[in-house]
Amino acid sequence: MSTNLNRRSAIKGILAGTAVMGIPSGFSALALPKNETETSLGKLNGNINHSVSRWCFDNLDLDTLCIEAKKIGITGIDLVGPASWPTLKKYNLVSTMCNGAEINLVDGFNDLKFHETLLKNYTEMIPLVAKAGYKNLICFSGSRRGITDEEGWNNCVIGLQKLIPLAEKHNVILVMELLNSKIDHKDYQCDRTSWGVELAKRLNSENFKLLYDIYHMQIDEGDVIRNIRENHQYIAHFHTAGVPGRNEIDDTQELNYAAIMKAIAQTGFKGFVGQEFIPKNPDKLASLKQAITICDI
Repeated sequence: MSTNLNRRSAIKGILAGTAVMGIPSGFSALALPKNETETSLGKLNGNINHSVSRWCFDNLDLDTLCIEAKKIGITGIDLVGPASWPTLKKYNLVSTMCNGAEINLVDGFNDLKFHETLLKNYTEMIPLVAKAGYKNLICFSGSRRGITDEEGWNNCVIGLQKLIPLAEKHNVILVMELLNSKIDHKDYQCDRTSWGVELAKRLNSENFKLLYDIYHMQIDEGDVIRNIRENHQYIAHFHTAGVPGRNEIDDTQELNYAAIMKAIAQTGFKGFVGQEFIPKNPDKLASLKQAITICDI
């Protein structure tokens, strides 16, 4: 199955199973400096808040993923909806990027014909996100289908402006993801940092921000660190993956993730960086551990 189909099918939610595993012994949070966390990897520096996208590890049941994520210092799970939240709460993990209100990745706010469904979905979901104690709810521009940039911005504003007051009331942030339109999501409209930032400026609300997917933006525009530095105030969340291939973020790919993480931390960013790569290593958890080690700057 292609990466594109994987994401589109998995993003709507994954069934949780059960597993029982141990927690590392000898943990003493009181003995650590405030910004450090003891994990099976040792002490994390605390400069990056770590999460992981559920769909990339759908070979594991959700309980197992939560248990293993906690061991290595991950405190949030991305792209899960209400059905999965009780499992996350069981392990004291956060739903760091909630989903379930979107139609899909191609039918979004840039096209007026989808607004009725989207407004209904998001009006129902925003209070649920807030009630659960979470903050970020993902949304998408949708595919262009011949829609100009100006039309896309205008249509997104028409739809999202109707939801912003509800999001403000519940302290929920609507987060539009930046996706590449070159390889994975052909014709997607919000495929450049500048496109998303222009929309954010037009909406002019702290309750609308961007999900800066480092993998996607490296493919469509590059210049990752400068774009992050210049536009960090519009970014609520980050995703990672290796380029090319969307696999491990190790030295087999072209991005310097340690440098990118340092740039993110230097902006004062307090949100989450979510690992969203598809592991090639048969030991997928080993790849996840390696990614957290690389990003722990």
